[in-house]
Amino acid sequence: MQRRTDKPEAKERILDAAEKLFAEKGYRAVTVREITEAAGCNIASVNYHFGSKKGLYLQVFERRWVPRAERLGAYFRKQVEEEPDMEGSPLAGALAAAMLSGPLTEEERKRHHQLAAREMTQPTEAFTLLAQKAFEPMFRLLSEHLRETYRWEDEQTLALCTFSLLGLSLYFNLARPLVSWITGQEYDQDFARRLTRHIARFAGGGLAACGKERKSP
Repeated sequence: MQRRTDKPEAKERILDAAEKLFAEKGYRAVTVREITEAAGCNIASVNYHFGSKKGLYLQVFERRWVPRAERLGAYFRKQVEEEPDMEGSPLAGALAAAMLSGPLTEEERKRHHQLAAREMTQPTEAFTLLAQKAFEPMFRLLSEHLRETYRWEDEQTLALCTFSLLGLSLYFNLARPLVSWITGQEYDQDFARRLTRHIARFAGGGLAACGKERKSP
């Protein structure tokens, strides 16, 4: 008979509990005991399945964060194909749609961005994982689309415009309570779609100002 700690469901419970606690409190503030108590397992379970607290933390990103980022990327690429004629910058609109109305549930979105924000402010070994498997690939994908659309003065201008596209969607995604407070609008799907159109138009103007000229289709 397998021990409780050997069961696959125990490993998943630990990952679920660890992700929630790491997102809410950060890596350094969470203890293994807190995680195992929340998961209904004993402390030996963490060593058995993950080797250490650090191993568990890295697995949270490998098995939870990265797959979500891949889902967002797939949704983005689908939007690029389906909305090529969006007013302004279809690329910015596709990115905004992925972040504001995409495939993540509200709880997934919250955990995803909490974990990423903590790695941005207090990087650990997980930052390299995020950069290699999510941040840099998305940056390169956006840059290539922009390179195909505009003629650029230099590579630095292209890079800064790529960051600006990311920044627009990230802000409207992370600042949902503030945006709702200021505008008086509930952050529902209709409002998310309106924001997507706004971001596309706004970004289109910015790109037109920064790109030397738009290439012919």
